Amino acid sequence: MAKAYSLDLRKRVVEAVERDGLSCNQAAGRFEVAISTAIDWVNRYRRTGSLAPGKIGGHRPKKLVGKYRDWLLVRCREREFTLHGLVGELAARGLNVDYRVVCPSQATGELDKLDRNINDREHERAASPIARRRIRRRFGICACCRTGSR
Repeated sequence: MAKAYSLDLRKRVVEAVERDGLSCNQAAGRFEVAISTAIDWVNRYRRTGSLAPGKIGGHRPKKLVGKYRDWLLVRCREREFTLHGLVGELAARGLNVDYRVVCPSQATGELDKLDRNINDREHERAASPIARRRIRRRFGICACCRTGSR
């Protein structure tokens, strides 16, 4: 991820616009920054009085917590499932998530296998790694949960 520009450069660009009367376009050319960057800095200074950069990145809290996590744990133990099927069931309960969030090894930390929907006979037929990948793709099993042959 890119680092924020220095406060010194920000200050010089804003001073060129505010004190010296340059346009944002001229100030951007003088200090070799993008025109949109100079405009953003000047607008931020006029709006807040600050030149400090905004927050970059940060922690996104998990969506599968509380009652949704508990429901998912019970549901995965009850019967066979697919990731896309679980996403649909969660949407019906009011939680819209992507299938990658539902992956039990990622989302719950307690269920480490996702091969529940592939029965033993299919595992026996899937002797080669290529055949196993094909079966996993067909049933919607993500790569992070591959358990290999049994």
